[in-house]
Amino acid sequence: MVADCVPVVLVGSDSDDNPVIAAAHAGRPGVAAAVVPATVEEMRRLGAANISAWLGPSICGSCYEVPDQLRADVAAKVPGTWSSTSWGTPALDLPAGVRTQLAALDVTVEYSGECTLENDSLFSYRRDSRTGRFAGLVWTHD
Repeated sequence: MVADCVPVVLVGSDSDDNPVIAAAHAGRPGVAAAVVPATVEEMRRLGAANISAWLGPSICGSCYEVPDQLRADVAAKVPGTWSSTSWGTPALDLPAGVRTQLAALDVTVEYSGECTLENDSLFSYRRDSRTGRFAGLVWTHD
């Protein structure tokens, strides 16, 4: 379950063509701590190859305002997160950071969702100032 963070669904298959599936919650601390790369590495340890990723709706770099020092700290670990808001203040682009992490691991991003703050039909804690979450489901079928 996520709010403005980046939900990531990863799908690969092992040598017997069995699915290897994972889901990760990549908020600011998780992106900085490389939770998505760690998830990909665990999938590969389990035999996954040809991994693809789907990134759900999350706040974008034009909207996720943070203090300048926080931007510098996170971007020092994941340079792709460095951003500025559309009004010119320091920001983090978590979806871009996740995409750069996945690209470095040769994982194909099949989809990257819309901004939760900009799209009124999506929940955004930063816009709505109330608790709420998105839930995602992952399943396999024969």
